[in-house]
Amino acid sequence: MSLELRSNDDLTIDIVESGIVTWDDLTRCVERFHYGRNENREDFALVWRERKGTCSSKHAFLKMMADLNGLKDIKLYLCMYKMNGLNTPGIKSVLNQYGIEYIPEAHCMLKCKDDWCDFTNIGSNERVNRLQKDLLTKFEIRPEQVISEKVQYHKKYIQNWMKKQSLNYSFDEIWSIREHCISALENK
Repeated sequence: MSLELRSNDDLTIDIVESGIVTWDDLTRCVERFHYGRNENREDFALVWRERKGTCSSKHAFLKMMADLNGLKDIKLYLCMYKMNGLNTPGIKSVLNQYGIEYIPEAHCMLKCKDDWCDFTNIGSNERVNRLQKDLLTKFEIRPEQVISEKVQYHKKYIQNWMKKQSLNYSFDEIWSIREHCISALENK
């Protein structure tokens, strides 16, 4: 999907002037950015400026750029998946420490025409097909929904999941373990 970035907005101009001139260039660049939370989760342009982001901010940024540049076949999805040590390398020791097999995790991806795409990190796109077996739900969202609605949906999902599990943890403890997992990924 080697479409040129042609919008006249300041962000696209800045990106093009840096040598990133196509959608493929941009996705390759973003997947190489460090995994980490941005200073302001409401400003998706920070993914470009800070050269980092999470699955939410990177994919919301890419969807925003697709929209700005008239790329109609790019859709943003929120997925819930069973985050475990096999499909999310780097968190196995954290989950083992607490005796938990998996935690439901909210994850953002793009659907580019008919293909599922994950530009969270280098190699994430190859992992997308393996992740499909661990998906619990997925639905299309708008970029601004990753700001607060994603977190609300995620917390409610975990609360409902916990009712079905026999875990000796409170919601706050599970959320803290999840944060520990995310920290392990950021420090990777």
